[in-house]
Amino acid sequence: HRIVLMSDADVDGAHIRTLLLTFFYRYMRPLLEAGYVYIAQPPLYRAKKGKEVRYAYSDEELERILQEIGRDGVSIQRYKGLGEMNPEQLWETTMDPARRTILRVSLKEAEEAEELFRTLMGEAVEPRREFIQRHAREVRNLDV
Repeated sequence: HRIVLMSDADVDGAHIRTLLLTFFYRYMRPLLEAGYVYIAQPPLYRAKKGKEVRYAYSDEELERILQEIGRDGVSIQRYKGLGEMNPEQLWETTMDPARRTILRVSLKEAEEAEELFRTLMGEAVEPRREFIQRHAREVRNLDV
């Protein structure tokens, strides 16, 4: 049995994933304990040079790919969401059991998601302020 959570590869997708993991942790913990919950890993970028297509799952991986294949003549597409992929790309990168990457969610990871949810969405302001101050310098993409 598998429940595979699939959300966008960006910050909004991470937020949705946190909400879903919190839901499973609070209301369906036996599914987590049994190891039935997984997270699909969709790509963030598609880099095409000639007929070669490579997918990158982070900014760092895209940079490594560009160093390998060179930057000249490369077309890069950043996926803002799963809806930007055509069905074939979604199947190839995220849904095909032979090629996809899925991660099994551990109970510890779900507990961490619950803790993060409580910090960011809870009624106590001070933990949220401390979190923001501690992580403010890590922000690279801020949608305001």
